[in-house]
Formats: sequence, structure tokens, C-alpha cells
Amino acid sequence: MFGRIARRYDRLNRIMSLGMDGRWRQLAAASAKPDGSLALDIGTGTGDFAVELTKRGARQIVGADFSPEMLTAARAKLAANGVTNASWTLADALHLPFREGTFDCVTNAFVLRNLADLKAGLTEMARVLQPGGRLVCLDMTQPPPGIVGALYKLYFYRLLPPIAGVLSGDRAAYRYLPNSLVGFPDSASLAELLAAIGLAEVQVRKLAGGTVAMHTAVKPPAEGPS
Repeated sequence: MFGRIARRYDRLNRIMSLGMDGRWRQLAAASAKPDGSLALDIGTGTGDFAVELTKRGARQIVGADFSPEMLTAARAKLAANGVTNASWTLADALHLPFREGTFDCVTNAFVLRNLADLKAGLTEMARVLQPGGRLVCLDMTQPPPGIVGALYKLYFYRLLPPIAGVLSGDRAAYRYLPNSLVGFPDSASLAELLAAIGLAEVQVRKLAGGTVAMHTAVKPPAEGPS
């Protein structure tokens, strides 16, 4: 499904987010504090997050995705932007092919809802972080109660799928989109899960009227011998 929509993915993201998704990624990339770091972007898609990490001084970026078509698009985008410090890995987020403690920061944007096992995926991200490394997760979240939440549900569940389906030429892919949020934990529950897998300094920042959430966390230092 992601391979089928790769060529139109960026344009649809701009339309669906009303042009705000670029700003969200900028904020998330800044929160990763990538200056001088070895960074891993999971579910890199067409490479938008990787571009932002480069702008903020990442020493080396590894983009991982399970869609070859998305990686092809990402490779072309970063080459067009003159980025020479990026490499690409075809990988499953639940089974990352990297040693424990490899990366200074790990990022993902609009990925967590698509994981077959959310806890296992987050545990893998924490595993490949070095102690003191930062994890940044950007994704949609359960909308708040009240008028904002009601309008969001109308847009997200009723209006967006048929519009995006027509524009993308792939109605099935964008029927999947609202379904991916069903059962996904709210921002507070996701923060609790990050703490439960051993991460520290967990923080949540709400965006887009509370319909998008950015979670940040730090891998604590390994405990020394007692």
C-alpha cells in the first residue's frame, strides 16, 4: 500500500495536514537535538524528517523503511537537496538490524499507528539508542473532547478518506488511514508506555489543537555494578 502511494505521498501529506506537517517535522527534528549525532529515522518514507535532521547538523543519518518505493523516493529527495551523509536500510521497525546502543537519536513521524506491535517497536527503538540518546515520536493522537474533537472527527473519518482517495488514485490506502487511529493509545497512555519500557524524561507536546502529539524521551545511563 505504501509503495503504491509513494509518488503522491508528499503532496497528499500537505493537503491532509492543511500544510502544517512540515512545521511539525521541524519542531520534532529540533527536539531530537541531532547536531553532530548519528541519527536513525524509522519509517523514513520519502525522507522529509531526514532532511530536517540534516538541516540541524546531524553527522550521519540512516533512514529505515519497509517500503522499497519509499526509500527510492527518499534517496532521490536527499540527493536533490545536496545531502551526502545519508544511507538507507530496508528494515522492519520491529526487528531493527542494528546493534544495541548504536544511535545518538532515533526519530519517527506518523509511523507508530502502523506498527503491528507498538510496545515491541518502541522497545526496539530504545534498544538501538545509546545511553543519553533521545527518542522523538511524532504522530496523530486521539482528538480532545469538545468542538475541536468533533470537527476533527468529521474531517478525519468522513471527509478526508474520500478526498485523499480521489487525489491519490488509491481509495483503499486512504480508507486505511482513519482505521489506523482506532485503538491507538492517547498521548498520556503513550507517554506511560515509553516510561514503562525504561525511558526517562518523557515529555508530550500537543500540536494542531491537540490532534497531533510529539513525544520525547531519553535513554537513561546503564546502571553500573553495585
